[in-house]
Amino acid sequence: MKKTALFSFASAAALLTTSCAMATNLDKHDPDDPYESFNRAMFEFNMQLDKYILKPVAEGYRSITTPAVRERVRNAFNNIKEPISAVNQVLQGEFQRSGTSVGRFVINSTLGLAGTFDVASAWGLEHHPDGFEETLAKWCVPSGPYLVLPFIGSTTPRAFTGEIADSFTNPVYWLSEDHEDGYYAYAGYVAVKTIINREAYLDLSDDLQRNSVDFYTTMKSAYMQNKSKLNSCSGESQASYDFDFEIDEEVDDMEI
Repeated sequence: MKKTALFSFASAAALLTTSCAMATNLDKHDPDDPYESFNRAMFEFNMQLDKYILKPVAEGYRSITTPAVRERVRNAFNNIKEPISAVNQVLQGEFQRSGTSVGRFVINSTLGLAGTFDVASAWGLEHHPDGFEETLAKWCVPSGPYLVLPFIGSTTPRAFTGEIADSFTNPVYWLSEDHEDGYYAYAGYVAVKTIINREAYLDLSDDLQRNSVDFYTTMKSAYMQNKSKLNSCSGESQASYDFDFEIDEEVDDMEI
């Protein structure tokens, strides 16, 4: 239960920090980005974190691995999240798709050598990733305003809620929950997942930063445009940029 308490505390702390910033900045900014002062401060903090820690580690990971090895690792992490997709597809009423996700997990976990090979796709079982944010969008829950949180990066209230909910349905969480060192196992999983994702968009991130007059605005617009694809029933407006950060839909984005 230690991890449950930790997740709850971290979520509450992040939301409390955000709420304080919201209370002081709400009426001072563009309604499309009402918490811009807070967001920019957190964006700069995350940029420094990325510059001195995440990016160097991701570059090191790329330098000591081959594209084939990185693909195998990404496949394994994708496979871990198939049960998350299955649960959310049931909540969305997509029962056939949920069955496909379960089938993919069983096949790839066994014949695919712990998911490192995507055998299920070759057998016609297509990959359909879903998370709790997608479920909330299907339920017509609006995304809410753009936020940048420390360590987490670009998000929205709906996206942040989805990430927290998905963490509790992750197989790694449940496998390590009852073990004394379970916290460290799950923390290691999150750390490796973050590095894998950061490596995946090293080139894109560098290119965007070089060609952006205001990198914060570019990232915000790109993120919100990507999220707007989920707003099928909310009628929310589209953002002005159209960059796709879904480098791998099942590897979580750790936006700067």
